[in-house]
Amino acid sequence: MTETTTSFPSVTLADRAAILDTLHRYTAGLDLGDADLLASSLTEDATVDLGPAMRRIGYDFPPLRPRESVVSALIGAVGPLDTSHAISNVRSTVDGDVATVHAYAQAQHFEPGRGSDPAATRHALMMNRYTATMVRDGERWRIQHLDIANAWFDGDPTVLLGE
Repeated sequence: MTETTTSFPSVTLADRAAILDTLHRYTAGLDLGDADLLASSLTEDATVDLGPAMRRIGYDFPPLRPRESVVSALIGAVGPLDTSHAISNVRSTVDGDVATVHAYAQAQHFEPGRGSDPAATRHALMMNRYTATMVRDGERWRIQHLDIANAWFDGDPTVLLGE
């Protein structure tokens, strides 16, 4: 019997922690409505493509770019909502100063001020697949390109539009 090995680019624990921190800065920026925190996760020329996720629930949404437009659009749309994003199943490969990252993001969205209301039933719960290209910026990693595809959805999609 012969043993087969596959060579993968080396990823240090520090890289893994910094890459995860980038995803957490991105989603915490959304949840907290914190434009500076969200911006800290993105390169200046960042592109965020929510199109695949939004088309799945019936909306056309163009890619957002650069960072200023991403932050403005997402803080304006998601910032007012009561949201929580949970990141899991993070896998990454690193080649020098570029990383390819795959993760799941489960995101619960309620109308503003309704997230803590036990009687609130109108919500939008999404399980999305993130595919990101990140680049090393000193000690931090930043998202250069993020594609968001929807795996499943539960609830009322109009919550996402503030309707």
